[in-house]
Amino acid sequence: MSVAPLVQAIQRRLHAVGYQDLSTPLKVAGVAFPFTGAMRGRDGRALDLVLLVDTTTGDFGDRDGARVRQRVEALSRALDVTASRYVVTLILAGAALAEGVETLSETCRVLQVENIALGQAGEPADETAQRQLDDRIRVLLPLTLPLAPTDPATGSGPAMDQLILALQEGTDKAFLEAIVEASATGEAAVTEAAASAVGQPFANSTEGEPS
Repeated sequence: MSVAPLVQAIQRRLHAVGYQDLSTPLKVAGVAFPFTGAMRGRDGRALDLVLLVDTTTGDFGDRDGARVRQRVEALSRALDVTASRYVVTLILAGAALAEGVETLSETCRVLQVENIALGQAGEPADETAQRQLDDRIRVLLPLTLPLAPTDPATGSGPAMDQLILALQEGTDKAFLEAIVEASATGEAAVTEAAASAVGQPFANSTEGEPS
């Protein structure tokens, strides 16, 4: 079975952010489910199961929306039987399917990738094409925020720079570093880091006192 260039471009993009190929047909609960491709994430996305359907070549009846829906629903039932915690994402690569796809969103996340300009090697032809591909599978990609220029005079710029500018000069450096480091993980981590940093001096001052 030949893999369409668009499918290969999607796979390469997901490989770049840590997704790994699974053998196909995908076997769950002793049943084989044919898909153009199957991938799974790793680390924080280890429960992501990505299914690729090539709607252009139409392998496995993939031009028929009803057949695609039936296969995905059957796979979903098999995953339920095995108590799997996979979160399924179906990528339709190529022409949009005419029918049967709308109800798929009740079973899994559905992404449509079409009309991406590709170069001779099968990669996005230019930055615009790369951005279009990324936009259509954005939910599977790591979150990246663009760096905005900072103006020290006005305090405009990234939130972290504004925070540093707003702090008094005497702010404890260790406290600031703990907050900044925790901010990459999320709000809960910042709260925990702040509580730990603030509570440490009180803990030291009460050492030796009766409980």
